Amino acid sequence: MEIIKVTPRGYCKGVTRAITLARKTAQQYPDKEIYVLGMLVHNQFVMQALNELNIHTIDDKMKTRMELLDQIPTGSVVIFTAHGVSPAVKKKASDLGLIGIDASCPDVVKTQELVIDMLHQNYEILYIGKEHHPEAEAITSLSNHVHLITNTNDLDTLSLSSSKIFVTNQTTMSIFDINNIFKRIKELYPSALFSEEICNATRIRQQAIADLDQTKIDLLYVVGDKHSNNSNRLAQIAKEKGIHKVYLIDDVHDICDEQLKDVDCVAITSGASTPTYLTNLVIEYLTDYSPSKEKPITDIHKILI
Repeated sequence: MEIIKVTPRGYCKGVTRAITLARKTAQQYPDKEIYVLGMLVHNQFVMQALNELNIHTIDDKMKTRMELLDQIPTGSVVIFTAHGVSPAVKKKASDLGLIGIDASCPDVVKTQELVIDMLHQNYEILYIGKEHHPEAEAITSLSNHVHLITNTNDLDTLSLSSSKIFVTNQTTMSIFDINNIFKRIKELYPSALFSEEICNATRIRQQAIADLDQTKIDLLYVVGDKHSNNSNRLAQIAKEKGIHKVYLIDDVHDICDEQLKDVDCVAITSGASTPTYLTNLVIEYLTDYSPSKEKPITDIHKILI
């Protein structure tokens, strides 16, 4: 079986920065309770590894970051995730007597600052993102003049009287979805200003998938967490480009013999929040694969290396 290792894959600079910052925080505050407000990065194995460092995750998909803060004891350390945080959440953390550590990705911060600047110029903001995603939550909570657009259907229910319209997006969206929504917005609001803010790490990983020869590849594994927007987008793009068998897997233990039946060529990639260690285990398992081959044990202590 031929194996194609798609490049680039795995950690982006924002994820690497967030994990490094979390480890330093554990060293800096050995006697403090440390909490992450949401998933530091969207990968369950990273969360488990952080827990080994006594860094605890506070997360509830039904609650906002503002609401989650109430669960953290006064005097604790709170780490804001790589997905960004609103100024209001930072202020509340300070008011609650928490020590705030900001692990926001610089690319996410750049987009947030851009939106804030355009709000100061009295623009209505059309922000293309995923509902309930923490990056989108941080930006849409800035003002009621920021309107979340998840697809073109949302534009049909939007009524804007202002001629000053600015359009931007969540950094981990599909480059192809963004282009389609941009096109529709241009039809509805010809004078709108646009700033496409997909981060470079997301862009080049998506383009690498789009450039694969779908006539050659029988199956693609995307190693990534189900909560990871960028991992889901890689799988989505692969399917749209004609790769019929696409599996988003957490790790090597999600692979089964039935998936690999009659497969001659398998490609492997991973999301920007996926530890290289997990992807390497998948590659090692598929090398010289046979239905009787034993799967390696996932060592949680190697996740943050």
